[in-house]
Amino acid sequence: MKTSRIAQEAANIGKNAENVTRRQTRPSLTASIRAFAAEDAAGRTVQQEEDGGDDSSSLSSIGLSVASDMEDALVPSSARNRKRGIGSPSTTVTTASTLTLTTKTSPRKADIKTQDGSSARIKRGRKQPSKRVVNDSGEVIIHPPANWQEIYSAVQDMRKKVLAPVDTMGCESLAEDTRSPRDKRFQTLIALMLSSQTKDTTTALAMNRLQTELPHPGLTLENILSVPPTLLNELIQAVGFHNNKTKYIKATAVILQEKFHSDIPDTIDGLISLPGVGPKMAYLCMSTAWGRDEGIGVDVHVHRITNLWGWHHTTGPEQTRAALEAWLPREKWHEINNLLVGFGQTICLPVGRKCGTCTLSTRGLCPGAVADKEKKVVVKKRKRTTEVVDGEDARIIL
Repeated sequence: MKTSRIAQEAANIGKNAENVTRRQTRPSLTASIRAFAAEDAAGRTVQQEEDGGDDSSSLSSIGLSVASDMEDALVPSSARNRKRGIGSPSTTVTTASTLTLTTKTSPRKADIKTQDGSSARIKRGRKQPSKRVVNDSGEVIIHPPANWQEIYSAVQDMRKKVLAPVDTMGCESLAEDTRSPRDKRFQTLIALMLSSQTKDTTTALAMNRLQTELPHPGLTLENILSVPPTLLNELIQAVGFHNNKTKYIKATAVILQEKFHSDIPDTIDGLISLPGVGPKMAYLCMSTAWGRDEGIGVDVHVHRITNLWGWHHTTGPEQTRAALEAWLPREKWHEINNLLVGFGQTICLPVGRKCGTCTLSTRGLCPGAVADKEKKVVVKKRKRTTEVVDGEDARIIL
């Protein structure tokens, strides 16, 4: 029967493979050494009987015991490279590694502790934005969010229990009560200009330096006009962008003296025309300094929190202001800024919101409610022992 060339080559490969010595595993290698040691011991016993004498070089001559394990005799390659002096004491080193993980639990299933110590569950609310409706006559009507009053009242209750930095160091409270109405309005404007991109605590410190370290009588338009820019910059250097704010304040002082009879403007357009003054500052200054609520002062907290609640979907503070003014009652235009700024400083933080202490989360009113539950998990524990005995190579047992 004819066979193909490929079949013949395959048969030859199979024959050659039978002659290849297979690699011995550790158990088989140990068994082979024990068998060799036993045969060697038997041969030495026969030779001793023939010679009639004792041979002191038994299995110890090759450093092995029949009953010992091969691993006890072999030294790891990494340990053979480490030498210690004779008489060095034994050393034992133990190390352990522990990893802490933080897992985010489901907002609908997380158990949290309320302020009174009772257990509650976080419930993620449903977004209920304001709605734009056109009536039969073609008039556009904006319907407010369905649950806005419940949310607003709950935030007011929480704000009464926690004091926020804005309550004591906000721009509204930084002007000196002992000053004339004109000087108080000017100080309110300066505080708002300093507050941009700056925390309330830092703004309060800078205002205090202006009020106490400028020549008598302190922070007035006349002193800002006469103070050197370098000294003004030094007094406000704690606030953000103090170099630019120094230029804006000096330029504003000149404009107020020349165009507004040394007082601040009493219109939104006039305030926005000043260097470094934007819409938010203008509406807050108009409300605080002149007592007229002509618009809502929307900062990052108001913009972020109202979008988080799902009242609207806006991309900037000016869009948020227009959306709120379309339906929010006018009597709340002034207080909503202070309310939500303090809420954002104490509970609904930009990073690490404290949903576990927020009643909106337990009542299912906040669509953005989350809960972080910290869990400590031991991932791996490792013990390493290094042992050195009388100059022998170091043995590391893992």
